Amino acid sequence: MIHETIITTAARDGTPHIAPMGIRFENGLAILAPFRPSTTLDNIVATQAAVINFTTDVRVFAGCVTGTQHNWPTVGASRVPSIRLVQSLAHTELTLTETLEDAQRPTLKMRCVHSETHAPFGGFNRAQAAVIEGAILVSRLFMLPADKVDREIAYLQIAIDKTAGPDEQTAWSWIIAAIERYRANAAKQPGSAHASASPASGSPDNAPHTMHETP
Repeated sequence: MIHETIITTAARDGTPHIAPMGIRFENGLAILAPFRPSTTLDNIVATQAAVINFTTDVRVFAGCVTGTQHNWPTVGASRVPSIRLVQSLAHTELTLTETLEDAQRPTLKMRCVHSETHAPFGGFNRAQAAVIEGAILVSRLFMLPADKVDREIAYLQIAIDKTAGPDEQTAWSWIIAAIERYRANAAKQPGSAHASASPASGSPDNAPHTMHETP
């Protein structure tokens, strides 16, 4: 099972980094597999630590993936040299136990050493799920046909219209703007519409089953 979460890390100098990332749990370990290049990967190698943030504020996912906003408030982690999101409902702190090297996508096996709950989970919301799916679409614009993106966005729009609050509406507007921006940039490129334009402010990692990190 892939869990869409926010992974926070810090460089050795304390510079924070926030990235949406799909993770899984296996034999009591958290498994992260970022594609190179990856600031998350670099920070984990440098500090041996990371934090999983559990949040229903989907603006964080959409803001990071679209490059709209990435400086969400953070505080220091409790037991590892890293940071966590201020608005997380809960977080789990990780230490690196093993790295399976790969030129494109190394696998990081990380042990959970501390967890905290900060606020109650208020229940599932369809618009929040729609934003997550929309963010994943944005991260795959370079590889998906435009008509498929349009069909999926139209379907997800139903949940937005019916159940979104102000935060979800804001996140959704960032997603729509990112798609329009991507297409405008792609139209300026020679050849295929899939050639080389990036939906976010950076080069996203290629993660076929989940969201990309913007290094």
